Amino acid sequence: MKKRKLQKENFMQSVLILMFSQVLIKILGVIYKLYLTNREGFGDKGNAVYSSGFQIYALFLTISSVGVPGAVAKLVSERVAIGDYKGAHRTFKIALIAFGTIGFLCSTILFLGAKYISNYFLQIPEAELTLIALSPSIFLVSISCVIKGYFNGRNNLKVTANAQSLEQLFKTALSVILVELTAIISGVDTTVMAAGANLATTISTFLCFFYLYRYYAVMKKEIKLEIKNTINHKPTRIRKTIKQIFSVSIPMSMSAILGTINKNIDSMTVVRGLKKFLSEDEAKVEYGILSGKVDTLVTLPMSLNMAFATTLITTISSAKAIGNEKLAKSKIEFSLLLTILIGLPCMVGMILFAKPILQLLFPNASSGSFIYQISSLGIIFIILEQTISGALHGLGKMLVPGFALLVGVLVKFIINSYLVPINPQKFILGGTAGAAFATVICHLIAVVIEFCILKKEINLNLDFKKYIIKPAISTIIMGISSKILYESIKKNIGRNIALVFSLGIAIIIYIAFIFILKVFSKEELSKLKRRN
Repeated sequence: MKKRKLQKENFMQSVLILMFSQVLIKILGVIYKLYLTNREGFGDKGNAVYSSGFQIYALFLTISSVGVPGAVAKLVSERVAIGDYKGAHRTFKIALIAFGTIGFLCSTILFLGAKYISNYFLQIPEAELTLIALSPSIFLVSISCVIKGYFNGRNNLKVTANAQSLEQLFKTALSVILVELTAIISGVDTTVMAAGANLATTISTFLCFFYLYRYYAVMKKEIKLEIKNTINHKPTRIRKTIKQIFSVSIPMSMSAILGTINKNIDSMTVVRGLKKFLSEDEAKVEYGILSGKVDTLVTLPMSLNMAFATTLITTISSAKAIGNEKLAKSKIEFSLLLTILIGLPCMVGMILFAKPILQLLFPNASSGSFIYQISSLGIIFIILEQTISGALHGLGKMLVPGFALLVGVLVKFIINSYLVPINPQKFILGGTAGAAFATVICHLIAVVIEFCILKKEINLNLDFKKYIIKPAISTIIMGISSKILYESIKKNIGRNIALVFSLGIAIIIYIAFIFILKVFSKEELSKLKRRN
């Protein structure tokens, strides 16, 4: 067999690899969500059953594994930066055993407690089957995350990107296949179809794990050679290594756990609150609009920005390990600029074109444009929070993102409890719109707290004109011109074609004004060209 080398990427290569992967994943995710929502017998009600069960699963998954890739990547990157490959691999092995055990326990609890959770916590009994179908994947994801973290820490993010893309590809294909099979077997029973869609998640996570295991097995010889040639190795007790892993993973998991709790606040309060003035079926449909369609679309820009948050952790950790604060500062500033440039046009575009986007993507269930517009206001805060959290984790401020989001989640719970039970006919932000508004406030509070602490920790040079005024001008020009274009041509060429054409022109206008207004310095442009 031809000898393969362990590949490593620089900052921009890592960002672009992960960005491409995340965009592909989101596109595939939207495809199967479009299929489910437009599928006869599924729709918004099916989304309510599917999403409520999935959010509980996501909470268990977060507890067992979500902080793991970042934590393992951070510790491994610090060891690799000083040449201690033996210490890096030892961290990986200990993490594999620890989180594999936690994942197995969480899978067992979810499987055995599915009936109780669906009946008493969610008040959606139909979600029981979806929880049972999802339970095995928690264990599989836990051990997969440790492997991803190991290779991320070695600046080999292509492995993670490939694994995630493969998982989403299978999930999309299997969702369609299993939903159709369960529809035939059950006579178009929404509950059984939702369980089939979630079973696709479990099967795809197994295939993702198998890919990662095979990759590690192929690379084992090269890893052993590096371990043999290691330098600066300081042996540590297993107990101390476990303590190091959890001292990083628990704080990093806090943000993810709170993010999932944020969604579970909706799953546990929206249907309850809406039943004050709607029937149970109507309440489930409203929750399905929020959790199925709106959340799917609003989180799309996160796929473009996720790469910066992930890459910043290892880049800044490595820079800190060798005492290069200047490098850490430049990467944070550059990532914040790109995050703003991604977030602003996505937010404005979704607000302006909410209704035609829903009509294009969900022709059989296109309601919910106002909820979509409210939720879209939070896009810029959500992705800024991503980037700043990655920077803080890399700088060793592990507890800050979790604390910031905790404050936001508590405020969201209060707002949800007050606004959701109000009939929107009496107050425009009542009902489901209230839950969407509460999420926006949650992320606004979190990003303000995080940014203030980041500014204290590292002396960032953020010019207001460069970071706010110029991107805002470009976004406003883009929004006005594309909206005028859409309104003037939709009657002649059709609503859907006009939307696609207008959005395409909007992207061109936006990019053009970014360069006309000289948002990027010569040094930053050269960074983009060199991809480093």
